[in-house]
Amino acid sequence: MNDRIAKSVFGSGIGLGLLLLVGCSSLSSRTMQYVGAPRPPATSPAQIEILRSEPARPHEKLGEVVVDASIDPPPKIEKIEEALRRDAAKMGADAVVLVHDQIHPVGTVVTGPWWSPMVSTVRGRLIVGVAIKYQ
Repeated sequence: MNDRIAKSVFGSGIGLGLLLLVGCSSLSSRTMQYVGAPRPPATSPAQIEILRSEPARPHEKLGEVVVDASIDPPPKIEKIEEALRRDAAKMGADAVVLVHDQIHPVGTVVTGPWWSPMVSTVRGRLIVGVAIKYQ
């Protein structure tokens, strides 16, 4: 295989890989149960309420659900809500109260040659909800 063909094939593979990478949204979630909080049995994700403020109704805080999401392109809001409900349900919650929803720097990308690098900040969306159990 001559060098020109090899470079063309290799370059096309990188371009295709970057195109696929750029076109995908990402979403991950994790939980943190509070020390000393109740540990009720799991509930159904379909029953979990998503609230924007703490309810007046008596409740106990079980822990936090943290969702990290890309912003370019962003995942569908339904996917974010699904992750919040799924993880809160695993903790036995009845609802999740959103306490943080902002875009933050999550990393750095360096491109270009070593003698003239370009540094870009990678930003992502961070959503934090407190899982609660009604009393």
